[in-house]
Amino acid sequence: MATIFDFKALTSNGKELDFAQFQGKVLLIVNTASKCGFTPQFKGLEELNQKYKDQGLVVIGFPCNQFASQDPGSDDEISSFCQVNYGVSFQIMQKIDVNGKNAHPIFQYLRSKAGGFLSNRIKWNFTKFLISRDGSVVKRYAPTVEPAKLESDIKSMLS
Repeated sequence: MATIFDFKALTSNGKELDFAQFQGKVLLIVNTASKCGFTPQFKGLEELNQKYKDQGLVVIGFPCNQFASQDPGSDDEISSFCQVNYGVSFQIMQKIDVNGKNAHPIFQYLRSKAGGFLSNRIKWNFTKFLISRDGSVVKRYAPTVEPAKLESDIKSMLS
């Protein structure tokens, strides 16, 4: 696979999403969880989505239950939780694994392009990947990095 645009994944309602449709957009891909200390970051992610979607930013959340079972619900429950509690309008995908032999191919790709500290494993929920308009992974952000801290990087990618 050459770029992120070569991948497909399933949305929370089971429809296939072809990432080729995002060519020319800036992507922010995040592994999320609805029962995590970082869950309030949904608010900041939605704020970035609202502020920059018309300029070409696409935010995509991939729920993951691999870290302390912090996203145990069904895909429908997770999607509803995000909308009701944080007003999330960006795309929430089906729950996936981000590490291990069953890791989703998108996260295998992202981890290979933007390794973390000491290893390329995802350490926790709300690891963020910012991807440029040409599909090359630009930057990986730790779960502790609040979405607002990504704003200057997003703005430079969009300009």
